Amino acid sequence: MQGYRCSIGVRAIFTVTLLVTSSWAGEKVLHNFGLSNTDGQTPVASLVMDSAGNLYGTTMIGGSKNVGTVFETSPNGSGGWTSAVLYSFGQTGTDGQNPEAGLIFDSAGNLYGTTYAGGSASGGTVFELSPNGSGGWTEKVLHNFGISTGDGQNPQAGLVADSAGNLYGTTANGGTQSEGTVFEMSPNGSGGYTEKVLHHFFLTTDDGENPEAGLIFDSAGNLYGTTFAGGSAGHGTVFELVANGSGGFTEKVLHNFFVHGDANDGSNPQAALVFDTAGNLYGTTKTGGSEFFGAGAVFELTPSGPGAWSEKVLHTFAFSGPDGKNPESALILDSAGNLYGTAYKGGTTDEGIVFKMTPNGSGGWTESVIHNFQVVSGNNDGANPQGGLIFDTAGNLYGTTDKGGNHSAGAVFEVTP
Repeated sequence: MQGYRCSIGVRAIFTVTLLVTSSWAGEKVLHNFGLSNTDGQTPVASLVMDSAGNLYGTTMIGGSKNVGTVFETSPNGSGGWTSAVLYSFGQTGTDGQNPEAGLIFDSAGNLYGTTYAGGSASGGTVFELSPNGSGGWTEKVLHNFGISTGDGQNPQAGLVADSAGNLYGTTANGGTQSEGTVFEMSPNGSGGYTEKVLHHFFLTTDDGENPEAGLIFDSAGNLYGTTFAGGSAGHGTVFELVANGSGGFTEKVLHNFFVHGDANDGSNPQAALVFDTAGNLYGTTKTGGSEFFGAGAVFELTPSGPGAWSEKVLHTFAFSGPDGKNPESALILDSAGNLYGTAYKGGTTDEGIVFKMTPNGSGGWTESVIHNFQVVSGNNDGANPQGGLIFDTAGNLYGTTDKGGNHSAGAVFEVTP
């Protein structure tokens, strides 16, 4: 671990929040994974919804080769949902394996994602899944990680796309320093893509290491993300990649987590960030916060001057009691400015929660638990959500759990206002 050094930027005062237990109308399991030998198992990522209301996602294992799937869960017209495996990974010796990230659509209805392992160099892949016109889908590997010296390896996060159709993502490992990369995938005009590494982490002593989360854009085309480790205190960073006008990007560390002397700060962010309309960034850390055992935190980063950002902890998760702990997923915002997310553990049975963060009008925030995952006798509820949430147009929330369900292989769930 690196030694403690001074923090970059401005620190803000820790903000205490109140925990409120609150129930929505109810939670419903839409699909229990592991129903058959070819069904997916262990979904660890967020979902994506198409314009018809169908849900798409990945499972880390399961499928016909037991190295993961892409699945669809669709309303069946009778108040229920039907799930189908669109693709089972491992169909060839060089196919991707073990996807840990969600998917994105392009305007033509093609899906894009990453796999943590597999590929021709066993360092993971970027893949495309395209409707084949016969009701099925065809997979194509767009990039094999680790095929050249210094390339990234093991992408744990999904992709984002710009208006030109370029894809951007992170790898947790690989690069010239073996501490991860940010990469770009550009259409090459011949139906394929060309990969370029935009940043190798740990190029300086205070740089972040091992990004496990995806990226987001601002309106100027700059990229923002988090690293699980590294930084001036070794507990992770928030970083920005600024477009330099010459086709490249320059990295800047915006915040170092758990800097020396600040025991209230979160540490080890594992999830992507989200912007509000004012340009503030929000995210979660898996550990850290004011609790002695470090059960994680929700934080805000606010621009505080030219090139400077101020961080504030909005909520510290409690190691014991009804609160969640160890959030591993990104947050989402509703139109009123409330934040929603999941915590992998905690709650009434330590199987995770869905939570809401509401501004309280006094500069602080109030956390509400809106669902406790509970796997008990006669109950097929999911357990331990790693992925984040998405909204539909009616305000319902959808997500996945990597455990629980009828077959102990995870579930797709809906939480209704």
